[in-house]
Amino acid sequence: MAGIHKDSRKKTQFWYASFTDANGRRRLVSTRTKDRSLALEIALNWERLAKAGKKGELVATQARKVVSELVEQATGESLHFHSSVDYFTDWKKDKEQAKAKNTTVKYVHTIDSFLKFLGRRAKQPLSNVGPDDLRQWRNSLQLDGRTPATVNFSLKVVSIAFERARRLGYIPVNPCHGLEPIRDDTEAERDVFTPEQVKALTEAGKGTDWEGAVLVAYFTGLRLGDVAALMWAEVDSTSTQGWFLRRKILKTKKDVVVPIHPSLQAFLERRRGLGKAPLFRLLHGAKPGGNTGLSTQFKKLMASAGIQGRVLRKGGGAARQTSSLSFHSLRHSFTSAMANAGIPEEVRMLLTGHSSRRAHKAYTHHEEAQVWGAIASLPSIL
Repeated sequence: MAGIHKDSRKKTQFWYASFTDANGRRRLVSTRTKDRSLALEIALNWERLAKAGKKGELVATQARKVVSELVEQATGESLHFHSSVDYFTDWKKDKEQAKAKNTTVKYVHTIDSFLKFLGRRAKQPLSNVGPDDLRQWRNSLQLDGRTPATVNFSLKVVSIAFERARRLGYIPVNPCHGLEPIRDDTEAERDVFTPEQVKALTEAGKGTDWEGAVLVAYFTGLRLGDVAALMWAEVDSTSTQGWFLRRKILKTKKDVVVPIHPSLQAFLERRRGLGKAPLFRLLHGAKPGGNTGLSTQFKKLMASAGIQGRVLRKGGGAARQTSSLSFHSLRHSFTSAMANAGIPEEVRMLLTGHSSRRAHKAYTHHEEAQVWGAIASLPSIL
């Protein structure tokens, strides 16, 4: 029978619990409380768990429940034991309320992939997930044909979720810490569009939003999402130096100011709009991915223009085929042209909104042909 008493040999006011453990041995353990009633409750629960363990009837959920009740009685606060599936389900709901729709879709897809990998283990405590689990999941994504960029993004999303759990005290450490990102060599293999190809793209998109989107990307280096989200309020035509594009980059949240090339200015002057009206109404708010997304639309535009890139990675499983040419190549073309024109790296980084030299180096493509002029003398496309 469990009981409690004070140990006169020890200089402490805490009650000690006396009970028989699962191995039949008599134990004397401090309850770490001065409350007699609580100490007795702890002693009785310890012996109850010991008896259940001896009979083989003790399960993890029962033990966690008892421990949680004891902590709540002692401190007034509940002790939470989250399963992976419960925690990540709640985390997804929070992101759905806080993030943009497109970002939420990516986050939800990533978390669902991780929970599917865990299988039945997803119902076990979140703290049971370790670095080996993350490493195996990362390897499975690679074997499924996912690009290094996709794998690294997936690890980043899961790491963000685990880091929140660590800060809340649900887990002692973030199991993602220490996992190195996958090296991505495809960016260095990307090609750039020639001025002739850019002209062919604008001709293929003549009279549509894509004509202007190609020109904006080629002459400013903006990413597809930023181009599609542009509003006329971000076109500054008040400067005596010329027109400027002032934009907060979606990816980095950095403000960039890019001078507008005469070819692009001539195009925009014919389509003048006001305020929050989008530059490209049919592209504005459209999804980047999917069978009808912006990326797929641009691939069709390339096909119409008779342009085809080199295959860098064949598709397979859930992975898509990776080409050396995409809408992002227009950004490469912009930065490469500036590099070949002798524009300093610091200026190129400022215009493209890059946050680090490491991120920027992948965009520079030196050519043996005669260097292009300064950004103002980029070849006219129209």
